[in-house]
Amino acid sequence: MTQRYLVITELFLPTKGGTAVWFDEVYRRLGGKEIHIVTAAVPGAAAHDAAHPNSVHRLDLRRVTWLRPESLAMYVKLFVRSLALALRHRFDAVHAGRALPEGLVAWLVARLTGHPVAIYAHGEELTGWGRGNKYRAMCFALRHADRVIANSDFTHQTLVGMGVEARRISVIHPGVDTGRFRPGLPSQDLRSGLGLSPDAKLLLSVGRLQRRKGFDTVIRCLPELVAAGLDVHYAIIGIGEDDDYLAGLAQQSGVGDRVHRLGHVPLEDLPRWYNACDLFVLANRDIAGDTEGFGIVFIEAAACGKAVVAGRAGGTGSAVLEGVTGLRIDGESQIEVTAALAAILGDEDRREALGASGLARAQGSLSWDAVAARTLALGRNES
Repeated sequence: MTQRYLVITELFLPTKGGTAVWFDEVYRRLGGKEIHIVTAAVPGAAAHDAAHPNSVHRLDLRRVTWLRPESLAMYVKLFVRSLALALRHRFDAVHAGRALPEGLVAWLVARLTGHPVAIYAHGEELTGWGRGNKYRAMCFALRHADRVIANSDFTHQTLVGMGVEARRISVIHPGVDTGRFRPGLPSQDLRSGLGLSPDAKLLLSVGRLQRRKGFDTVIRCLPELVAAGLDVHYAIIGIGEDDDYLAGLAQQSGVGDRVHRLGHVPLEDLPRWYNACDLFVLANRDIAGDTEGFGIVFIEAAACGKAVVAGRAGGTGSAVLEGVTGLRIDGESQIEVTAALAAILGDEDRREALGASGLARAQGSLSWDAVAARTLALGRNES
């Protein structure tokens, strides 16, 4: 029997980011027009929605600076549209993309209309929103949800520490499009475009250019790797506030010609860049509670058959299996990061074995089809 969901999420394609991809990929697999998505109006939405199998409802969810709180209008718009849909259609459950703002709205709509409510938790918001009114409102929504869907074991543990009952938490990892991200894609032109020699090793990172991602640590590792005899280059895909900082750091470290800041790349080229690299690395770390909740980029790399190196902070242990699909290190330690990169770059057999294990896991339990099946099973168990 098909499950009929009302999904309330500010983040949905074509908005960029792993969370937006997650919701788009899963709910399109769970049903057709009987699934209704209430989300933000963003550029390119009309073209995206025209071909979408679900019923997508777009709202202007911009915050209003003179309101207190600034997000008040967002809450009201989400509530009015979601309640109207819940009264008009027969849903099996209400799902919320996050605790705030969607979770509070979903909880109220669900209680008014007699539906169960599930709220997704991603990790970063649980540790990075302080301990004020926003945190208390988030705790209320999560503690009163019928089901909380955690993206990693780290997020599960954090939720329990916030007072959410463990029996109401289900861990469902994000997935990857294994048709799009796969080995064997042509990539020599990308390597040639960077001026790499045939024997050069290419490290790759993908993510927003912010300090907690650890791009700076990898850059600082390059001189030692080069001194050890490795012809290593580092490509970074992403934009963000640290762009100028990373450019300056590369020059100061004497590796300006080996660090390639690529910014945004075309969507069709992203899987090719994963194929082009020899090793994927994101030396993430925790900065004042801002941390990596899971790390979809790690399983995108794995789906392309690549070994990965991840920081130990946050929920990366669910994305990277230590010693099986890659290595997890202290992202604060330049010594540890350098040692891990040197060990894998210098051992082709080990690198290929880690990549093969990651590929098998991605194609099995982490495909979007598998994630959708777990989400569907969760709904059937509660209906």
